[in-house]
Amino acid sequence: MNPINFNQYLRKIELRKEKIDSFSRYPYCLPAVKNLSTLEFHPKVTYIVGENGTGKSTILEAIAIAYGFNPEGGSKNFNFSTNNTHSELWERLKLVKGVKKPEDGFFLRAESFYNVATNIDEIDAVRSYGGISLHSQSHGESFLSLIMNRFKGNGLYILDEPEAALSPYRQMTLISRIHDLVKNNSQFIIATHSPIVMAYPDSILYELTDDFKAVNYQDTEHYKIMKSFVGNPKKIMDILIAE
Repeated sequence: MNPINFNQYLRKIELRKEKIDSFSRYPYCLPAVKNLSTLEFHPKVTYIVGENGTGKSTILEAIAIAYGFNPEGGSKNFNFSTNNTHSELWERLKLVKGVKKPEDGFFLRAESFYNVATNIDEIDAVRSYGGISLHSQSHGESFLSLIMNRFKGNGLYILDEPEAALSPYRQMTLISRIHDLVKNNSQFIIATHSPIVMAYPDSILYELTDDFKAVNYQDTEHYKIMKSFVGNPKKIMDILIAE
């Protein structure tokens, strides 16, 4: 359990189970949601990791929407919608905030980043994102342009699989940028599959299976699998493609 820090922007969430009429329908049927009671956040960086389908993005999306961010991503000033697919989970979350309000914030979700980039062009806000249309850059360059130029500090940043467009080297650049922003009074909540991205030391790391479990970095399945593969790729490949 983290020490109480009333200055962090988001301290914890609580699932209001009394407002859920059935746990047999989506998203409440997801084990991670069904077993969710209270989830505490680190004042600097909180990671949520786990296999595909465990509900990481669903929960992260709900947190972002409940905090006031656009469901498809962006800052609180974004109000576009291209496909209304978000769940109602956000309506069943209680956010416990700190005494300070962030001066900045952004919800980055890899799967709908194209729509965010389009909206940035439409509202003529390119200057805040490096001065070049994100659509005129590669996918990875546009991610970094957003993070390096738009994230100002003193903010709450919710990132859903930010490694999706980034090379391993650029993922390390992301870690460096996260550290700079943390030193500038920022808080991050990140869902990721990347052993590089989840390596930031001053953090809490929740591994999501049927429930949220705080784990050490080296004990995550992602780290152990990647270490095993990189340490002996031939052995792993022989197993994977055995005749």
